[in-house]
Amino acid sequence: MTTTEERVEHDVQELDRVTIRFAGDSGDGMQLTGTQFTRTAAVFGNDISTFPDYPAEIRAPAGSLPGVSGFQISFSASDIHTPGDQPDVLVAMNPAALKTNIGDLPAGGALIVNSDAFTQQNFNKAAYASNPLTDGSLKHVTVFEVPISALNARALEGLDMTSKQVDLSKNIFALGLMFWLYERPMEPTLTWIDQKFGGRPVIAEANKRALKAGYAFGETTEMFHTTYRVPKAKLDPGVYRNITGNEATGLGFLTASKLAKRQLFYGSYPITPASDILHQLSGYKHFGVKAFQAEDEIAAIGAAIGASYGGALALTGTSGPGVALKQEALGLAVMTELPLVVIDVQRAGPSTGMPTKVEQADLLQVLYGRNGESPMPVVAPATPGECFTLAIEASRIALKYMTPVVYLSDAFVANGAEPWKVPSLDDLPDISVDNAVKGDGPFLPYSRDPETLGRPWAIPGTPGLEHRIGGLEKADGLGNVSYDAENHHRMTLLRAEKVARIARDIPPLETYGPDEAELLILGWGSTYGVLRSAVERLRAEGRSVAHAHLRYLNPFPENTGDVLRRYRTVLIPELNMGQLAFVLRATYLVDAVGYNRVRGKPFRIQEIVDEANRLLDGQD
Repeated sequence: MTTTEERVEHDVQELDRVTIRFAGDSGDGMQLTGTQFTRTAAVFGNDISTFPDYPAEIRAPAGSLPGVSGFQISFSASDIHTPGDQPDVLVAMNPAALKTNIGDLPAGGALIVNSDAFTQQNFNKAAYASNPLTDGSLKHVTVFEVPISALNARALEGLDMTSKQVDLSKNIFALGLMFWLYERPMEPTLTWIDQKFGGRPVIAEANKRALKAGYAFGETTEMFHTTYRVPKAKLDPGVYRNITGNEATGLGFLTASKLAKRQLFYGSYPITPASDILHQLSGYKHFGVKAFQAEDEIAAIGAAIGASYGGALALTGTSGPGVALKQEALGLAVMTELPLVVIDVQRAGPSTGMPTKVEQADLLQVLYGRNGESPMPVVAPATPGECFTLAIEASRIALKYMTPVVYLSDAFVANGAEPWKVPSLDDLPDISVDNAVKGDGPFLPYSRDPETLGRPWAIPGTPGLEHRIGGLEKADGLGNVSYDAENHHRMTLLRAEKVARIARDIPPLETYGPDEAELLILGWGSTYGVLRSAVERLRAEGRSVAHAHLRYLNPFPENTGDVLRRYRTVLIPELNMGQLAFVLRATYLVDAVGYNRVRGKPFRIQEIVDEANRLLDGQD
């Protein structure tokens, strides 16, 4: 290595797309490192897609395989839909991070390791029988051994910090090195450090030194012979911000409350991976948001139903286990016909399952998990940015049709990030509905709008609008408790027809690719990016294939059956054991083929391509 005053000349190679994975202990700050690189790439103007992958344990033993935390980012000069199948570069901060991630690094990929962490003690924790840096097992990749811990400690000499505190900033050193390697500016992160640690000047100085030291190491070392440049993406004109799905969800429901001209109430109990929404909405008190952290899931939805009864735009948020606990109260919301949105950020189950991993296995639960005939609309965003628009749409449906609605997100779309074009409020719909008012005759709380079949929203305390409320069956129109058999049948049909009519009020199912082809790949939720990328690749190879993606899961768009019947074969990849395929086969009598995996990880593009080719080639 040369002295820090010297600069080494490097070649510059321009690339269209790069995928980087940062991996280390859960306490090594890999999520922070990836997030800062993502923000910088977004400021630069790249299209981006991210995949945070962290352990369920709050703090697994240091150096252990279960404690590895990872963050993958793909940034590009062109439009991308996924964070990539495999990283081009793996930054491994210790042997455990290397062992759990090296299988994803393709031949010829770059491996940057913190060589200081490759000690016998850490080899033992990661179950390595020998040193992978010297035993020849890494011949298929290009290895760069960087003594990150030592170089970082040297940069922070003289600061009033313990050795443990010094070591905590080694991730920022690695970030600085990657900024240099891919020609990313340091200024956004330096500004963030000032904002984050403004009240702790020593910590701020340490992070600044670490970032600059990592960048300077890249400039002065002879280890790297090439830097890489990924030009700006050609995005539509407008104001963009980097946003995660959970952030977009919170902003979407806040915006919906303004479009509805109603106060937003959010009742929730903390649960991974939905807790970020509670954190975000609790910071919007200045917008009139009432965020309530309840003692349990049942209290959370009970409070939300009460807020809806009182006239608020009410929502509650959870994940799969919480939805199970909320089902009885969801039946109450169906019976009382009050507007309510239930956010389900799905995770791997059953029971506690794998709390930080992705799965799409709650579809049948939200469709059919309640006792009795209790139909409920279900919408599912496909990308982080769509979480904003689908939050508004879920609110619109709930208010217009006086019904509870399930907003079905998942861990991948919730934690992933992408550039999001900030919309103009003038371009967003007015979703407000009027409260019931006293008419000339007696008030009929279960009279119905002739178009939507929604009932009047009678705010308590309004003179002349007193009525019965509760979970017992209501008499048609009057709303009194009724045990009449024919009335129960009629009310059941009316509640079902109300949900069915929503199909008239939603967009048709669109297809990417030919209107008729050998194969249609159909998906829902966060599989969108990988399915679209797979179809783009297949079509580039001349294959007869199209892609469609459902955002409305109950009711389905009116043309869904027609779309399915236009294709010889329908392939439905799902991160479950075939739940959407089960419903579609029963509804439309289409012999759809499922491709089902429940590994806690998103699909890879190549596995969808391989399965599509298998079907197209007529293989069993």
